[in-house]
Amino acid sequence: MNQPSSVTLDVRELLKSGGEPFSEIMRTVESLGPGQSLRLLATLKPAPLFAILANRGFSHTEREIGGGDWEVTFTHAGPGAAASNLKPSR
Repeated sequence: MNQPSSVTLDVRELLKSGGEPFSEIMRTVESLGPGQSLRLLATLKPAPLFAILANRGFSHTEREIGGGDWEVTFTHAGPGAAASNLKPSR
């Protein structure tokens, strides 16, 4: 059976109730299979995640979807991407 190309994680209700979704987001990232991306729905733009996941080889696209909610898709850039992000530029 084929895996879906995108896994959706909606943390809006958790955020509205005062919860912290970071550990759930990271568990979901760790569970992604090859070629899968994470579609994250949140009540705020999760800017701190951009650098954290970039260091793990993920790029992202973001868009506000209304009412202050955001949709961010994190896509793994492929093997060696995280290592190349850490190399000094010349």
